[in-house]
Amino acid sequence: MIAPAGIQADYLALTRRRLYGGLLLAVFLAMLVSGFRLADARNAGGFWQCLHQVGNFPADLVGEAIQKASNLPGHMARALPALAETLNMALVATLLGCVLGTFLSLAATRGLARWPAFVPVARRLCDICRAIPEIVTALVLIFILGCGPVPAVIAIAIHTAGAMGKLFSEVNENVDLKPVEGLASVGASWSQRMWLGVIPQVAPNYLSCGLLRLEINIRASAILGFVGAGGIGYELRNAMTFGQGKFDQAAAIFLMLFATIVVVDQVSGILRHRLTHGAAP
Repeated sequence: MIAPAGIQADYLALTRRRLYGGLLLAVFLAMLVSGFRLADARNAGGFWQCLHQVGNFPADLVGEAIQKASNLPGHMARALPALAETLNMALVATLLGCVLGTFLSLAATRGLARWPAFVPVARRLCDICRAIPEIVTALVLIFILGCGPVPAVIAIAIHTAGAMGKLFSEVNENVDLKPVEGLASVGASWSQRMWLGVIPQVAPNYLSCGLLRLEINIRASAILGFVGAGGIGYELRNAMTFGQGKFDQAAAIFLMLFATIVVVDQVSGILRHRLTHGAAP
């Protein structure tokens, strides 16, 4: 039986948690309202005046796409090379980012790092890489390297390396160190211990995270096309810039992007399930 003093302590603890939760919610709502009012003021107070026009663009897009439905297959066929370029950008960036993220994760995991003193540095590198949005890095690289897919690939790869380094290091924390210690006892080098003792344990989770990141990078590659990085995003920007008369082309690109993301999501979901849970009997 719980003593009255214990009941009172539990009740007070529960009350404090609810109080803290209520205060945090109030602060969040206050910041949300304040930020919205600031943004509306910076926008010359035009949000409420233009709110009734929010549905105009989707209505025009859908209307023109229905009116010119016969043109959609042709637009899709012409946009296929740009879509392939976007997919290539995402695949290359994901591969480069995951490889770099693997090295960062091993360097950032205590007990596995080759140089333990370097662990905080590796963790801060991961933080820096994922803290800077891809579009900011891409804009800087486009200024240096010029327009094209290369700046986008580098920008996405840097962000992916930071994100994967963080995720992979958390996976590494759950590694069974007995195989690593056994390899060390027979004189294996650090690289041999990682390759033979660690990677086999974490590979399914690494691949699962990499597939999930690929979905994100496909969307990022399309977005970066708007700033001159090429791919399907560049074609979509051009179609939307011309406005009415080209909305059927924009609708075709939207449909292609939607279908591509859905297919990649379904395929990667199946693969992630098999990697983490094994194939269904």
